Amino acid sequence: MSQQQYTHAAIWVIIAEALLGFGDKAVEYFRMINPVEHTRTKDGVIKYKVEPYSIAADIYGQGNLVGRGGWTWYTGSSSWMYISGIKYILGLNIENGFMSFKPSISRNWKEYTVRYKFGESVYNIRVKNPNGRSNTIEKVILNGNIVEEQRIQLNSKSGVNEVEVIM
Repeated sequence: MSQQQYTHAAIWVIIAEALLGFGDKAVEYFRMINPVEHTRTKDGVIKYKVEPYSIAADIYGQGNLVGRGGWTWYTGSSSWMYISGIKYILGLNIENGFMSFKPSISRNWKEYTVRYKFGESVYNIRVKNPNGRSNTIEKVILNGNIVEEQRIQLNSKSGVNEVEVIM
């Protein structure tokens, strides 16, 4: 039996895995549907037949179309893919003028960085995972000071800010 990918549903599964705290699965599934992964080799490019920089709404699973992407540029899947990666896997949440963090990552990720621009300000965010966790934040540090409530009020004119998130 052939498998077919309906990308909207696949992304909602990624979000669900992240919300449940299953970062290893969320990252694995994200990688599986990432168009770059379908086009790493010449054979992959020939099979996929669509742009490696545009997410396909479908990956066909029948007959001579197995592995071929379809409906690029016509899909809302790209925005859901972006949201699943930034908000639900990397855990960067911007809401009501505050930045908070709720990553759901692979346990073997030791560290990652995000650069976020807000108005004239830049927030250089470094998330450290010394204990091999999928989620759970121990502390948030802004410009050398511990942020007790673990969320940062955004300031559009605060210059360059260094944020350290320790899992």
